[in-house]
Amino acid sequence: MRFWRFKLMSSVLIFSTISLLRAQVPKDYKGKPFKDKYYKLGAQTIPGRVELAYYDLGGEGVAYHDKTPENEGAKLNHEVHDYGSHWRPGIPAYLAFFRENEAVDISYTKDWADFNHPNKVDPKVNQLYIGWEEDGEWTNYTVNILKPGKYRIISVYGYQDNKSELWLNNQKATTLVLPENTGNWHYWTQATIGEIYFPKPGLNLLTLKYNKGTNLAYLDFLLVEEFKGN
Repeated sequence: MRFWRFKLMSSVLIFSTISLLRAQVPKDYKGKPFKDKYYKLGAQTIPGRVELAYYDLGGEGVAYHDKTPENEGAKLNHEVHDYGSHWRPGIPAYLAFFRENEAVDISYTKDWADFNHPNKVDPKVNQLYIGWEEDGEWTNYTVNILKPGKYRIISVYGYQDNKSELWLNNQKATTLVLPENTGNWHYWTQATIGEIYFPKPGLNLLTLKYNKGTNLAYLDFLLVEEFKGN
């Protein structure tokens, strides 16, 4: 009898935990956390870094909205010009043509474009970023909130403010402000660009809504005030 009672309690605990983890993602959302043969971690965790190129799987209208059907970054990296190929020597095809069969426009930082001049803050070498942004585009991220609370948002970006917003579970959570115009999409800096409050732990749906005007690499979420509620 004690064995079955323990088994029942364990099952209830597991079910409750799963329910908690799924509670915040809208029930009708059909996207899934990004995974491929190299990146296998699934939902990105907060506190931590959300790589913007790792938007959800699910396609146009579900995981993202992009106004052009091609991945403009991958398309460009197939081209060769007088000054050389955009597919730089030694760069694996995985980076040069990252998610090339999807419409979100992604490229990576390059020697002659991003590091041939001083940056206020250098991005990582071969850092993936979303570029070629247009008004009204967006990307979805299923994220795992480890600690509810208030977070500072820090980003490395190139160029100027584009009135981006973050939505949490289909409700607007914050406006992002890129404080400095760097003068060019490939002149990079780092800044605190906003704050956000995550009220509950577990899997949540984060939507980045953006407009024309910048290259965005990632969002760092730094916990500044943990929620201690029941």
